[in-house]
Amino acid sequence: MVLPLLHEAFVTPGLVSDDVFLAGYGAAQAVPGPLFTFAAYLGVIVKQSPHGVPGAFLALLGIFLPGILILIGVLPFWDSFRSRPAAQAIMRGVNATVVGLLGAALYTPVWTSAVKSSGDFGLVLVGFVLLTVWRAPPLFVVVLGAVGGIVLGQIT
Repeated sequence: MVLPLLHEAFVTPGLVSDDVFLAGYGAAQAVPGPLFTFAAYLGVIVKQSPHGVPGAFLALLGIFLPGILILIGVLPFWDSFRSRPAAQAIMRGVNATVVGLLGAALYTPVWTSAVKSSGDFGLVLVGFVLLTVWRAPPLFVVVLGAVGGIVLGQIT
């Protein structure tokens, strides 16, 4: 959901290159809380000031603060809200929407920027099978994908 917005905010104006953006996003997927890790990464590498540790701090504050404020505002009413059938239907709809948006974020910019040949598609397919069928550890799949990408880059 947020990935296309971050891509538009950082890559389009030239604050971060597309390759560096996608490399950081891929690396962030290997650790818990990838969006928060990715925000700190962008805060460090952004070309404009502040960057480095102050940039990472501001990026994390910008990612965490809205959610914390919403949580504080909604928490007193949450139990009564979620017990209503209409609210449960709304939450199911929101969940379905999030799945669709995540699929769109996977396609643009990740798929369109990274999968450019049949070799790239094969590497993605191997990673998908390792994760979903054989339940391989995600860190292993990330390392294997990185090595596979390096090998494909040397071949072509």
